[in-house]
Amino acid sequence: MNANEVRQKFLDFQVKKGHKVIAPAPLVLENDPTTLFTGSGMQPLLPYLLGKPHKDGTRLTDSQPSLRLQDIEDVGDPRHTTVFEMLGNWSLGDYFKEEQIRNFFEFLTKEISLDPAKIYVTCFIGNEKYGIPKDEEAAHIWQEVFKEAGIDAKIAEIGSAENGDKRGIKPGEHIFFYDDHENWWSRGGGIETTPLGDPCGPDSEVFYDFGEDKQDVEKYGLAHPASDGARFMEIGNQVFMQYRRKDDGTFEELEKKNVDFGGGLERITAASINSFDVFKISLMRPIVEKLETLSGKSYENNTDEMRIIADHLRGAYLLAAQGLTPSNKAHGYALRRLIRRAILRALDLGIADNFLSEIVPVISENYTELSDDILSHRADALAVLEKEEYAFRQTINKGIRELVKLTKNELFKLQDTYGFPLELSVEECYRRGIKLSAKYREEFDTALAEQRERSKTASKGMFKGGLEDHGEQTVKYHTACHLLLAALQKIVNPSICQKGSNITSERVRFDFNLDHKMTDEELAKVETQVNEWIKADLPVVHAEYEKDYAKNELKAHGQFWDKYPDMLTVYTIGDPENPVSREVCGGPHVEHTGVLNSFKIVKEESSAAGIRRIKAVLK
Repeated sequence: MNANEVRQKFLDFQVKKGHKVIAPAPLVLENDPTTLFTGSGMQPLLPYLLGKPHKDGTRLTDSQPSLRLQDIEDVGDPRHTTVFEMLGNWSLGDYFKEEQIRNFFEFLTKEISLDPAKIYVTCFIGNEKYGIPKDEEAAHIWQEVFKEAGIDAKIAEIGSAENGDKRGIKPGEHIFFYDDHENWWSRGGGIETTPLGDPCGPDSEVFYDFGEDKQDVEKYGLAHPASDGARFMEIGNQVFMQYRRKDDGTFEELEKKNVDFGGGLERITAASINSFDVFKISLMRPIVEKLETLSGKSYENNTDEMRIIADHLRGAYLLAAQGLTPSNKAHGYALRRLIRRAILRALDLGIADNFLSEIVPVISENYTELSDDILSHRADALAVLEKEEYAFRQTINKGIRELVKLTKNELFKLQDTYGFPLELSVEECYRRGIKLSAKYREEFDTALAEQRERSKTASKGMFKGGLEDHGEQTVKYHTACHLLLAALQKIVNPSICQKGSNITSERVRFDFNLDHKMTDEELAKVETQVNEWIKADLPVVHAEYEKDYAKNELKAHGQFWDKYPDMLTVYTIGDPENPVSREVCGGPHVEHTGVLNSFKIVKEESSAAGIRRIKAVLK
């Protein structure tokens, strides 16, 4: 069964169940500043899940092309992609858990012919603190549908994914209870970070079992559905929106409950052919085969390169076919990044000439069934992509010419000035018989560190007094400082800026502009918000950007733009598409917020006219 057949079977099945097929949204949504691209099937439908009536009724279905660049570094394994289609169906105050669970199980086992014995599911274990019960209802429905398929499905309480890594699964278990990090849906993530006033609720995820031999126990622990291991692959998630978070932080049940289902077309198709590798399905395999022909190399021996090229060029085609052009700003920069990463991987395969004219028609053939309303510029896509390929190969060729002229200490200049990657420089030196210094990597890293130090020096004004040291605890307080500023801007006033700080291994002292003494309620909300972000264990990442791009496109927070160098370091906390904090800063910081444990404000006072000061500690 190919992907087009799976997509059509899903839509026809949902129509048979009373749903109306709606048109997918563009990858670039208008009037949605929260994210660069449509990253899920539910994203365009959020207003209707929040209560707005939909013109097509209360039962809807579609197949939504989506793009998530936060997964870009994971591409290369058998299951991660940046671009995918999300099969979706929704109940807007209509049916609920019973009908949804039964329908999806029927689709998988009858329409797609999956073996029910290879299907495993998860449910929400509940939360005593907020009075939200274990989702026994969903678990019992699952038991019934498994029983009707001849399977005595046992239930197991796992709790956290870490517990699962140690426990694994036992014979007969098909239904697993996990905590809110795995089986709770809200726009903020877990229960603690659910935004006030938002609908939310438990979800029930569905996994396909590809066999015990796929699990790397030494690396990932014992196999269970929420493991990072390779045995189980999620193929669908059913969100049951049955609660709303009230202004006091507690939860109440909704009168009108919604269902939001999303299932990856690529992953369901892979399960339908019992292939753990999504790059072997019909949307991917023709691209891989063309790459094998062009390179004269096999997929089995070059999986990383071919997977990355196939994924990135699929995404690039869809963006270009919707009218996007490469640039150094926001959406266009993302398109440029996909194209250039693909070209660099093609060089790794020995494809030194322009090759998009060979690949793009293969990709476009796979998407002939997508509406012209979405791919309104499909006729221009190849020309747009070829132009960028030509320009980047010119950059590469210029870099190679400069490479011959450069001395041993200038590999960094080649990357910094011409955009010619170090790895490519080394490879070209080898091919051309250019002898590199034995310390070329050390010399490159030194030059890179010096550039970062220049950025850091320019950023010091943001932290008057700076860090006492770079010890572990001081670094934690530095990250907490960023979270504190973000919380003040979110809860008290978005115009708040840092006016100085002093950070030691024992506390943070933070000055900021505000014309009144903070109320006890404001302080409590700020403290709670920081702790919610800490508990969410958000990633903390940094990268270097051109100053104009950091300021105007990323909207990074900074106060000394006229003093910053042309290249500067930006630290981002949380989802890069919708971050909690994004600041110009020289670092250092922790890698994820969970290590901060908990945050406590111990004092709020005046520092100067119009300036307040907060002292806080980590526990």
